[in-house]
Amino acid sequence: MKAVLAYSGGLDTSVAIRWLQVKYGYDVVTVTVDVGQGDNLKAIEDRAKAIGVAKHYTIDARKEFAMNYVMPCIKANGLYEGKYPLATALARPLIASKVVEIARKEGTEILAHGCTGKGNDQVRFDITMRALMPSCTIIAPIRDMNMTRDEELEFAKKEGIEIASEAKRYSIDQNLWGRAIEGGSLEYADREPDADAFRWVNVDPSLLPDDPTYMHIEFEHGLPVAVDDLRIGSNGKGAVEMIEYANEKAGKYGVGIVDHIEDRVVGIKSREVYEAPAALTIIEAHKELEKLVLTSHQLRFKQIVEQQWSMLTYSGLWLEPLRSDLDRFIESTQEYVNGKVTVKMYKGAFRVVARSSPYSLYDEGLATYSKGSTFDQSLARGFVELWGLQSIVANRVRSTIMRMEG
Repeated sequence: MKAVLAYSGGLDTSVAIRWLQVKYGYDVVTVTVDVGQGDNLKAIEDRAKAIGVAKHYTIDARKEFAMNYVMPCIKANGLYEGKYPLATALARPLIASKVVEIARKEGTEILAHGCTGKGNDQVRFDITMRALMPSCTIIAPIRDMNMTRDEELEFAKKEGIEIASEAKRYSIDQNLWGRAIEGGSLEYADREPDADAFRWVNVDPSLLPDDPTYMHIEFEHGLPVAVDDLRIGSNGKGAVEMIEYANEKAGKYGVGIVDHIEDRVVGIKSREVYEAPAALTIIEAHKELEKLVLTSHQLRFKQIVEQQWSMLTYSGLWLEPLRSDLDRFIESTQEYVNGKVTVKMYKGAFRVVARSSPYSLYDEGLATYSKGSTFDQSLARGFVELWGLQSIVANRVRSTIMRMEG
């Protein structure tokens, strides 16, 4: 009988191959989905075959990931707990859907992944797989056998499974939208991450450029259609290259590290470290453009929607109908999110320094304090009195009662 395994080529999934073979007796079919992780896909295939898989599939899903997952995240300003740009969370439902496709092709309903029982990925894989193939059986050897990382390394050594040197120190998950780093010294929340944990972001002060640089991002209907001179075609061509360019440029200037305490789905508080140069700069630019063209009422309500959207995506509920409902609202807000934003980057810091749009609600005549202002200040007196009326009355009443009781 066949089992189809989502295979990254790392420690967990390599160990999972052998467990599926030895403990369950399955012929293992591995599926590696390219979402921009930058790995040597041929080496991953060779590693799977060296462990003895029956068949291996490599699927290039980079453009699909960029257009169907990353772009909706940008429109939603997707940041879990206000910080994490959901890179891994976005890729998991796409990978799970490809595994289901291959399982149907191979004529099996036995699906497998290498997730542990402590992380969020198990939720993302399990729910997506069950939603797309309700009758499937899901096996997660690392979770099911309650294996620790040390036990995995020992098992891999015993079975002659070759593991990359970086994987021995850190657990890495990488795609176009970000790089997640776990394990090793990062598990100690009171320690600064070691420099060798980072690949995308320049953390060596001596190597940071001495002069600032600017990134110019153009949006149409909420989508980033150009970064500097790189432009996305009408069919989405160039989206992958644009994101890669933004990652490289911002990372060179030390921009893009997220280091925070995160609340996992399973209830654990975890210290998480990410590299996401493109995600952080593009989302910040998008948020600033929205501030320019949306009303305050739209912005306040959209922030509530964004928080719920990010939570659903993070917690494995990509196929939850509510997310589709939220997408429809978000899409309705993006009609006028057209314009250009300039981001300045310098020695690890970045900020939006300019924004423009034909739909801008910013009126210089109303905003200026200089001669030529069109705002009639005399109207503000009555507004202020009415605006704070209930607060003033409440304080007066309570003060009166306190004096009477005192």
